[in-house]
Amino acid sequence: MLFKPDGQESPVKRVASGARRRIVSILITLIILGGLGYFGWVALEQKQRQQGVARGGRTDLPVPVLAAIPRIQDVPVYLDGVGTVRALNTVTVRSQVDGKLIAVNFTEGQDVKKGDVLGEIDPVIYQAQYDQTVAKKAQDEALLANQRLDLVRYEQLAASNAGSKQQADTQRALIAQQQALVKADQASIDNAAAMLGYCKIVAPIGGRAGLRQVDQGNIIHAADVTGLVIITQLQPIAVWFSLPQQQIVRVNAAAAKGALAVDVFGNDGVTVADTGKLTGIDNQVDPTTGTLKLKAEFPNAHYQLWPGQFVNVRLKVDTIEKAIVVPTAAVQRGPAGTFSYVIGENDIVTAKPVVVTQQNENDAVIASGLTPGDRVVTTGFANLADGAKVTIGNNDQVPAVDLAPRKRGSRGPREGQGKDGQAKDGQSREDQGKKWEGKKFEGKDGQAKDGQGKEGEEGERRRRRREERTQSEGDEKGQAGPAPAPLSPPPAKPSQ
Repeated sequence: MLFKPDGQESPVKRVASGARRRIVSILITLIILGGLGYFGWVALEQKQRQQGVARGGRTDLPVPVLAAIPRIQDVPVYLDGVGTVRALNTVTVRSQVDGKLIAVNFTEGQDVKKGDVLGEIDPVIYQAQYDQTVAKKAQDEALLANQRLDLVRYEQLAASNAGSKQQADTQRALIAQQQALVKADQASIDNAAAMLGYCKIVAPIGGRAGLRQVDQGNIIHAADVTGLVIITQLQPIAVWFSLPQQQIVRVNAAAAKGALAVDVFGNDGVTVADTGKLTGIDNQVDPTTGTLKLKAEFPNAHYQLWPGQFVNVRLKVDTIEKAIVVPTAAVQRGPAGTFSYVIGENDIVTAKPVVVTQQNENDAVIASGLTPGDRVVTTGFANLADGAKVTIGNNDQVPAVDLAPRKRGSRGPREGQGKDGQAKDGQSREDQGKKWEGKKFEGKDGQAKDGQGKEGEEGERRRRRREERTQSEGDEKGQAGPAPAPLSPPPAKPSQ
């Protein structure tokens, strides 16, 4: 049996004691690191707070804002849609007879009236047919007159029993036949006169003439599809637009009360180009788009609307009387819904929830949440919070634009510069950058700032290499002493 000498520890105890010492040292190290991290975080927070104060971001200062007072007014309710301008009437003017086109009496794009002669067809053939029917009628009328004289004689003979009554009756029947023949001649005359009148092509409606489809001298036919010209009625003019099917009940209810006003916007989408009235509602919904077609009529006094043009349309269906209206900018949106900042006593703002009935780019109608006596914030929400103090400015004040803001923590203009950031004494930044005087002209990115470009950078690199080479030689020889003085920078080349 072996015995340990007194005063010596066993290997197990030595390992255990070493592990305890390592654990204790690790814990001490972690505590020290945690303390250093906490103090560093506190210092960083204080530095950021100081920088915020230097930049003017103090929370105890009033926040500059602009405010507005809600107003009471009647607000119209509109339904917006997209439509197409169409001519109220469009007519393709065609010839009703065949013949040679001998004259065209209109100019392309001209405004014509109803009844104006647009073209003429050679009337020689139709004039001859008319004269023939007139002559035929005259012949039949002469024969009818003779038959009437014969009837008078036959009736006298029959009365004295010198002639038969049958002969008188036969003569009376011949007169009736001749009268019918004369009427047929008159109908032929009317037909010939109509055909002769069709030799002049007249405008069936008033409107704007389009481009001519047939030139003078061509033979035109009544069966031609193209026709002579197309006339489009522009005053008044129609607009077809669509609304969602969910608005059918609302539109029908409003139309039952009276005529509905319709506005059409110009190309900018803001200016009202013309105002008209609703004239028709389609009797079914388009199943492919789920929309309902409507038709409105506009005076189009200045020809601001043109057929085929796409326009934005709004239909007035109702008017909200005595509504509370605020600028749209005063309505803010948050996780809980819409709200507005209301300025109370001592210029302290309070966030109040509001219910918006409708709004556009400029105004918002408030159903509840505001009163006419409240003041609401319209501009300056960046640094605003519930319970903050504000200063109310004027709408005429225009904030100045800072195109080159100073760096964080800067208190004023740098040395050698004025308040506007420019160099003093007529010196430009390039001239100030050319001052050597033994200073280092190296930036954070390692580039020279002496205004010489690549040549200045190359000189600086050569100087650094010489210093490093001299320092390494001194270390190898074991020499101790100060580093050699830096070489002067190379002379600047004259600018071209």
